[in-house]
Amino acid sequence: MVETYARPRFGEPREPKNRVNPGSRFVGAIDFAAGSHLRAVIFLLLCGLVLFLPGFFNIPPIDRDEARFAQATKQMVETGDFVDIRFQDDVRYKKPVGIYWLQAASVEAASALGLPRAQLRIWLYRVPSLIGAIGAVLLTYWTALAFVTRRGAIFAGLILCSSVLLGVEARLAKTDAMLLLTVVAAMGALARVYLSWQRGEDPERPPWSWPLIFWTALAGGILLKGPLILMFVALTIATLAILDRSAAWLWRLRPVLGLMWMLVLVLPWFIAIFWRAGDAFFADSIGGDMLSKLAAQESHGAPPGLYLLLFWVTFWPGAALAGMAAPAVWRARREPGAQFLLAWLIPSWIVFELVLTKLPHYVLPLYPAIAILTVGALERRVLSRSWLRRGAAWWFVIPAGASVIAVIGAITLTRQPVFLAWPFVGAAMIFGLFAWWLYDDNRAERSLLNAVAAAMFLAMAVYGVVVPALTPVFPSAEIARALRNVVCVGPKAAAAGFHEPSLVFMNGSETLLTDGSGAADFLGQGSCRFALVEQRSERGFAARAEAIGLRYNVATRIDGYNISQGRAISIAIFRSEGTE
Repeated sequence: MVETYARPRFGEPREPKNRVNPGSRFVGAIDFAAGSHLRAVIFLLLCGLVLFLPGFFNIPPIDRDEARFAQATKQMVETGDFVDIRFQDDVRYKKPVGIYWLQAASVEAASALGLPRAQLRIWLYRVPSLIGAIGAVLLTYWTALAFVTRRGAIFAGLILCSSVLLGVEARLAKTDAMLLLTVVAAMGALARVYLSWQRGEDPERPPWSWPLIFWTALAGGILLKGPLILMFVALTIATLAILDRSAAWLWRLRPVLGLMWMLVLVLPWFIAIFWRAGDAFFADSIGGDMLSKLAAQESHGAPPGLYLLLFWVTFWPGAALAGMAAPAVWRARREPGAQFLLAWLIPSWIVFELVLTKLPHYVLPLYPAIAILTVGALERRVLSRSWLRRGAAWWFVIPAGASVIAVIGAITLTRQPVFLAWPFVGAAMIFGLFAWWLYDDNRAERSLLNAVAAAMFLAMAVYGVVVPALTPVFPSAEIARALRNVVCVGPKAAAAGFHEPSLVFMNGSETLLTDGSGAADFLGQGSCRFALVEQRSERGFAARAEAIGLRYNVATRIDGYNISQGRAISIAIFRSEGTE
């Protein structure tokens, strides 16, 4: 492909005067979308829906974090108390209230529209995550416009949109997709302020829009996940101040008024929760959750380097190009745009690598910076010509490996061949093979777009077909289905040996979590009661039942797999005698 316009430097975006279509329909679609901002937004929105909706509605609640968030929100809706955060009778003060309010708004809106049993539909609790993921993609496009061309900004949004990690978070009812949205919004505004200062622009009336976006995004991030967003911003600003030996540009953010605005947004709830619970929230969220991550919290400890290793999977399909772009990005590190993006990326990445507690989603707010840096090198045609080019094979390896694992895993767990997934699996591998086969310097865009198509078909296969078919790994859904078929009014349940949050969410907030002996006592307290006893607790249940003379029947038995504990389980549903 003949280049028809000057290569833009980071921070100096230019639109091509004459677009050249190299013959690929995929690239032609990008050229069409780049014709206006509206087309670009619609294109990225459609891509987000194609990538994120498979499985969104029909995958049951995932233990444990998603089910915990959803259950705490459900109790807010049930009780009408939107200040306190609880899981059953226990306080849940690890995170602020932001995500719970968003999930509650989704559930309440669906109920107002007449959707039956809205509180039990897990996909309603995932709506904020879907909005956060798509919003983050669109904001990555907006942020990238400060660094690359409109066409390049579309590619940056597309790289983030198709990444494996964002695809997972878009389907989980928790904080991370919405946090990503707030971080990208804050960084996009911060980048514009910084680059305008670097270019020597000194308007008489600097715009209010950038400071307003910045401080509002900070407030949103704090309400979602506490001060974590401040770390990304503070490390970026500190790094730039050291490199430039100046931080005078920060006055363009109108820090006095901005800080006051941020406090107006965040303080009311913090004051309300302090009034309700004293310092318990701050002790649990900062001391019990945030600071404890410096140690290996909840058995999630790992040595430095794990995120770099996981990056090649979690950022696929953009990871292959990111590796090829790395040498050029480093050479351009003193250019204002590259300097800002690297200040966003490197210090926070180092912090996450050094902290002992490691979960894949922690580095998600850094991925937009990688996407924009990668596109900057792609537009300038400075991708590595060294052995890194062999990384193009990764575009085929991931869909091939993931497809084989998904199909074999489904056959092993369900004894079903899941034929419906096979066409999508085949298409994913074909497009992945095309991405690898077509790759060279002049066809990097076409290869990337084929890899994105592979990601779309892989999402349809894995999330849309295979995961919902894995009923053994969702025993709570099977238990809820069994209890919905009972012939009695207001069934109550107690669980022994299986205490996953999804069970509470799907079977009611009043579900008693106890041991075998307690389940027998519960069952003897009246009719229309059910004891959900895992096989390892049956001996205690039977002994206590015999001691108190309890008469009971076995309704059914559900065999499955507890993914949180990594072991097979067998749950007997006992009912008090006389209950049908």
